[in-house]
Amino acid sequence: MNFTYPKNERLKSKTTIGLLFSEGKSVSKYPLRLVYREAEVDADEKIKMGVSVSKKYFKKAVDRNYFKRVLRETYRLNKHLLLDNIQQPYSLMFFYQTKDKLSYEEINTKTIQLFEKFLLQVNKPIDSENKTEL
Repeated sequence: MNFTYPKNERLKSKTTIGLLFSEGKSVSKYPLRLVYREAEVDADEKIKMGVSVSKKYFKKAVDRNYFKRVLRETYRLNKHLLLDNIQQPYSLMFFYQTKDKLSYEEINTKTIQLFEKFLLQVNKPIDSENKTEL
């Protein structure tokens, strides 16, 4: 299994990030939030992932950087859940949204729950007659 987070998998495009915030959908599992949007067809990777921790919750850059490292690590170790279960490429933004300083283990379990919730939302069966999700 490939547990890496290469540069070509990182979300860095300002236009893509802007589209994520304007047109993206969201799924949450306290204290984490995942904003996602289907990526363009020419995407070379199945997932483009970005990580963010708000200055509103952690004033010191040291604290923000710590939680960004933890989020990247939990993504890196659990991304196989996403890669094995999605069909089209996605752009994702991963947020830590609380002042509470959770442990790595708690964040890791919440990440797994968040990814499972995301997969349920993305892989909903669609009713072909009414073009609505079941």
